[in-house]
Amino acid sequence: MAHHQLDLVRADRERWLRFYYFIRAAFSAAWVAAAFAVGPSSPAIAGALLVLYPAWDAAANFVDALRSGGLARNRTQAVNVVVSLATTITVLVALQMSMNRVLGVFGAWAILSGLLQLGTAIRRWKSFGAQWAMVLSGAQSALAGGLFIFQATTPISPTIENVSGYAAVGALYFLVSALWLTVGAWRQRAKRAQLG
Repeated sequence: MAHHQLDLVRADRERWLRFYYFIRAAFSAAWVAAAFAVGPSSPAIAGALLVLYPAWDAAANFVDALRSGGLARNRTQAVNVVVSLATTITVLVALQMSMNRVLGVFGAWAILSGLLQLGTAIRRWKSFGAQWAMVLSGAQSALAGGLFIFQATTPISPTIENVSGYAAVGALYFLVSALWLTVGAWRQRAKRAQLG
């Protein structure tokens, strides 16, 4: 009976994770579309999008951590919430200075949040599939952050498009993870149907 209940809890968390990854992919894709379509022609909208991105990340990690056993059991995500909220505020301040400062802030955030995402994926690896994509995503985020910091030190003024490519790759990783979990769930159902 206890084993059956554990299976139900695990299945529920996997369903949530699948939904969560799809939502993250959809938001990032919509953000990238808005950044390319409207961002270049409207500094105000570009600024709002740049503030929204880390704010969304904070909210998403908060909800996922609560849904996955609470903040105390998901410390990497709890720290990520704090880091992303701090980044949101810092981006607001940096927007008053220069886009180079904004890109530098995004670089530091990409490194920290990438490493924290990497930690979350490694922790989940034993329990859930598709974490290899999240590991790659976290590692690539950290690398992209280093590139952002370098670009921020150059005399060329960056634009929201510098961040858009990073967000697009993130959307792809979340989509791959969601699809991987979906295919895994289909296979499990087919296997159970054959056995039953």
